Amino acid sequence: MAWAWPSIGLVDAVSLLRALVETIDDRRWSGLPALLAPDFRSRLVHTGETFDRDSWVRFNADYPGFGRMRLEEVVGAGDRVAGRAHVTGTSEGADSHFEVAMFVTARDGVIAEMVEVWADCETEPPEGTRPPTP
Repeated sequence: MAWAWPSIGLVDAVSLLRALVETIDDRRWSGLPALLAPDFRSRLVHTGETFDRDSWVRFNADYPGFGRMRLEEVVGAGDRVAGRAHVTGTSEGADSHFEVAMFVTARDGVIAEMVEVWADCETEPPEGTRPPTP
């Protein structure tokens, strides 16, 4: 079922994040800009990259090997929301699984700012970062 704008009142941040993830999962790249403020800013904490609206849409649309994006958790109210999504894809011919935490600020019914933190689900913890096992 496709996401639709609520019929009454302003769009809250939780609804915007749900719409954003559904739009990405459905690969409706031309629909992404309508969810983002003209001065939208995104920051990828794990790489230090920043994007404006157009470059973030292009980055997502052109991302190699993208498969699916499913929102697993969402919490928020008013103009702030945090969510976690599971993302699948392929890399070098193999299935890949990622988790992304997204922190969103909405303004005037669109997403104004977003911070993303991505993690590879198949990564082993670095040596020396866990207590010894008995």
